[in-house]
Amino acid sequence: MNPATTEFLRQRFTDYYKKTILVAPSSLEQREWGFVMFNPSSSIRMRRHMGFSGRNELFQFIKNLVPQHSYYSTAYYEKPDAGTMADKGWCGADLIFDLDADHIIRGPYNTMLVRVKEETLKLIGMLTTELGIDHKTIEIVFSGGRGYHVHIKDLAFRGWGSAERRELIDYVCGIGIDPGAMLSGQKPVPVGWQTRYRETLVEYIRWIGTLKEEEAIAHLTGIEGIGKDSATAFLKKLGEIIWEIEHRPTTMILKNRVIQTVLAQQEGEFKKRLLSRAALADEPVTTDTKRLIRMPTSLHGGSGMRVQPLELRELHDFEPLVDAVVFSTRDVRVDLLHPVTMPMLGSTYELEKGINTVPEAVAVFLCCRGWAEIS
Repeated sequence: MNPATTEFLRQRFTDYYKKTILVAPSSLEQREWGFVMFNPSSSIRMRRHMGFSGRNELFQFIKNLVPQHSYYSTAYYEKPDAGTMADKGWCGADLIFDLDADHIIRGPYNTMLVRVKEETLKLIGMLTTELGIDHKTIEIVFSGGRGYHVHIKDLAFRGWGSAERRELIDYVCGIGIDPGAMLSGQKPVPVGWQTRYRETLVEYIRWIGTLKEEEAIAHLTGIEGIGKDSATAFLKKLGEIIWEIEHRPTTMILKNRVIQTVLAQQEGEFKKRLLSRAALADEPVTTDTKRLIRMPTSLHGGSGMRVQPLELRELHDFEPLVDAVVFSTRDVRVDLLHPVTMPMLGSTYELEKGINTVPEAVAVFLCCRGWAEIS
């Protein structure tokens, strides 16, 4: 990033922080704070182990120094500004789920944002319907980049360690599922992994039934441990197998070698279909009890978009490339390093390498991403 680009972004961020009403997290005086500054020549980019006595002090710091990124700890500390983690005195931590499109799908930015919102809605459904978490304790934040943070403010979770949090993230991500447990008993509850598992298995077998016989045999024999004779016999009994899964699944898993082999796979078509029913949250974020996370209402230094807090009812209709954009449509000249197709503010910009004139909001995004410089 050249000096002109750095100054352009710093000025845009300064204007935003002068005008906006910032929102601080609860118990901010117990949080550790960290900031990345607009200072490419500095060897230390992250300033952390900081504490603030109240909102006014925090907001004045941000408005005066204009950080590129602003973070606070999900943990609560006795001494949040202590220089080492051991000296801070951990008092608990919020339960956080992070959904990042980059870990879920690759493709155009707007497509990634659509997919990650689907995963977020799926996660919230699991938390409220299956795990009984009160929707009033759930806070959602668009990260300003490629995903969403889901904060659970229920005090019951605050003292949980990494092991307990690991069990919860394993559940929503579908990690460590025991086929025997999923297929035991005859009538699972209407929601939950037993129902998802059985439905996925039936869906997978019906998919096999739509293939031509030679394709179905090739698919099954491509799974290590399944021979042609076993595959042929399996195909002749698809209807019976589906009936048994739906009515007496315990017998099915104990008796059918092909089913056992399919379910034991760590990858493959069945596994892919099963994971599509999980909520693909980032596991390390949830298990980390001392995590730094982006401050809502701050700006994301990698996009220039607002880290936007949302009500549950707002998530479905939220459009990040419109609703989290805070800069204007005035013309700005940028030198683009490579061709880019950029949707923003309801329009799509087809940009060629070299000099382009774009709305300020697009220029900020491209410069923050490192795709363009101010010409």
